[in-house]
Amino acid sequence: MYCLHPRVMALSVLPVVVMGALTLSLGYFYWENALAAMRGSLASYELVNAMAHWLNGMGLGSLQLVLAPALVLFLAIPAIVIATLLFVALFMTPSMLAMVAGRRFPQLERKRGGSFMGSVARSLGSTLLAVIALAATVPLWLVPPLIVILPPLIWGWLTYRVMSYDALADHASREERDQLFRENRGTLLGIGVLSGYLGAAPSLLWASGAMFIAMAPILVPLAIWIYTLVFAFSSLWFSHYCLGALELLRRKNNGLAQDIPVQEAVDWLAATPLADVVSPPAPRID
Repeated sequence: MYCLHPRVMALSVLPVVVMGALTLSLGYFYWENALAAMRGSLASYELVNAMAHWLNGMGLGSLQLVLAPALVLFLAIPAIVIATLLFVALFMTPSMLAMVAGRRFPQLERKRGGSFMGSVARSLGSTLLAVIALAATVPLWLVPPLIVILPPLIWGWLTYRVMSYDALADHASREERDQLFRENRGTLLGIGVLSGYLGAAPSLLWASGAMFIAMAPILVPLAIWIYTLVFAFSSLWFSHYCLGALELLRRKNNGLAQDIPVQEAVDWLAATPLADVVSPPAPRID
């Protein structure tokens, strides 16, 4: 329901404008060069040439015309997804986090255990690892089941790394954040992976764009907007979960702190003779 809030809907327009303009500008200036490079690469593979002859023999020669554009769009997906995720994390998450904190956790103390630079460093480091993982697993994408499994898993891991830190940076201390990550790592990673699979849904638009290249200028901004809403949803999910977990952690820690004097009294009673408890000795006056 928070995704339908007017503030969130208004914020979701900004990434569409910026990322859409950037993507279409790059496509305008470099599309033909990218197609030429892709066609040159495909021509060097004997398997691709054999497939082209087979398609011509089947009367489906027109399909090879969309192969290079489809692959260019396909390779552009990870870059657009990662850029949209970082854009949402840096520019939308703070406002959405403030909205969640103000509505659900107004009494939650802000210990400011994180920082903007810490968020940037964690985001860039995690993005670098995700890019390496994507590049390393590209050959496995040719196996039909893995193409719908590996990229969402990597995007989900990246979402977990980026969103979980940002959700706790303002409210949790460093010690609390580390403890919450240790105790809730599986759940947080699960939220990230589910968000990654939700983020894979707009790829259907890219498949349509590969078949209907003329519609790409419309499909690209639409796909970016859907990506933005998915990552906004995941950011709100992490905010609700992490702040709720932080509130429970502080209640538990406060409860343990209040039990300390009682435990000390129990220990004193166990170590003190009964006569001294009933009639304590008079204080000495030197």
